[in-house]
Amino acid sequence: MGKLDGKRIAILATRGVEQVELTEPQRLLMAEGAKVEVISPEKGKFKAWKFTEWGDDIAVDRPLDQAKADDYDALVLPGGQINPDILRTVPAAVKFVHDFYESGKTLAAICHGPWMLVEAGVVKGRTATSWPSVQTDLRNAGASWVDQEVVSDGGLVTSRKPDDIKAFVAKIVEEMRDGAHQRRRVA
Repeated sequence: MGKLDGKRIAILATRGVEQVELTEPQRLLMAEGAKVEVISPEKGKFKAWKFTEWGDDIAVDRPLDQAKADDYDALVLPGGQINPDILRTVPAAVKFVHDFYESGKTLAAICHGPWMLVEAGVVKGRTATSWPSVQTDLRNAGASWVDQEVVSDGGLVTSRKPDDIKAFVAKIVEEMRDGAHQRRRVA
């Protein structure tokens, strides 16, 4: 039996997602027993980015317009420069992230994925990490940025890059086992 048997996890992504930041957390979380679904504003499938060139096609398990935060126990936001830059212009995607934050359930973002946390207005007063080029955006949104492999602040899990994926997923599993988090409000 896995540590996450019976848990449902959404991965919100679209074209240009850094392939390994989607597929490796997906694989590791499924190995822990979770049911993992790729949620996207795209229909059918979209093309991932693989470090310096286009990667594989990623199948969409559920269109964003059919997904609700209440249906999942955690949300993972992979990076890549293109993916979160597109998603933060999609109001339904931003609302989905905000709803997850408000639920107190585990919300995790890696690399450029924290751009979605900024857009959803959920980082003020939080400690977070990201790809280095995102640190100014996080700071400008009121977060305290640190250069660490993985950071967790009240169930909000962030990581810097593909090399950090194992620690990122381990922290997601830990936070999910802790249950819902009471997140302090910051004015």
